[in-house]
Amino acid sequence: MGGESATRTAPRGGGTGEAGPAGRRTGQVLSGLAVALGLALFLGGFVWGAVVYRPYTVPTTSMSPTIGAGDRVLAQRVDGGEVRRGDVVVFKDATWADAPVLKRVVAIGGDTVGCCTDGKLTVNGKQIDEPYLPAGQAAETGNFPEVTVPKGRLFLLGDERHGSLDSTAHLADAAQGTVARSAVTAKVDAVVWPMDGVLEPADGFEALGPVSGPGPLRTIGALVVGGAALVLGGAAYGPVAKRLGARRRARTGTAGVG
Repeated sequence: MGGESATRTAPRGGGTGEAGPAGRRTGQVLSGLAVALGLALFLGGFVWGAVVYRPYTVPTTSMSPTIGAGDRVLAQRVDGGEVRRGDVVVFKDATWADAPVLKRVVAIGGDTVGCCTDGKLTVNGKQIDEPYLPAGQAAETGNFPEVTVPKGRLFLLGDERHGSLDSTAHLADAAQGTVARSAVTAKVDAVVWPMDGVLEPADGFEALGPVSGPGPLRTIGALVVGGAALVLGGAAYGPVAKRLGARRRARTGTAGVG
């Protein structure tokens, strides 16, 4: 007999048969939804971050090693009434400087603060553990007499106690170096350059009352990253599906039989 030829075709309902176009349409719909949701999360995260946070560049080493000179930080916009002991805050007081100043709150209105007892800062008679101080540096490098903080005011120190222009440098002022709560505009949440991350909570002050937890920065970051992943994944569906379809068609094409 002469040679016979046979044509192999994919069965109906297979990957390239009648179900193929419907499957592709479903994939395209899901891809579009992923891109739309991703854009909403991505842009929403950025808008939320812009509303909640302000960036600052720190010009001095007074907060070293927590924050070094030239570091870029993100500070959460807060009302001065929300400030707690241990917070690193941004404030502006004309008797200190014409520009925003960044220091750590160590005492609030009604507290009695002094330095030092056994090399440690004392607040209301309690010794405060301060692991954020420079290695090998005791709090007593910034010795000062006891101060009772007036209501509605704050006493602030730099983490680098030696030579820091903080409340101890203004003890002779009428306010004894304290700053009004209303002068605070933001609370530092993280160092973003270099990428040191979210500041550790000042747990040494917990015996005196609750300390602040981190702000919403991690949640905002998760929204931005998750949104970007959805956008990229959804956008990649078309090229990937096209390539996979071409491979299936190549495997199920016409073959000759001798």
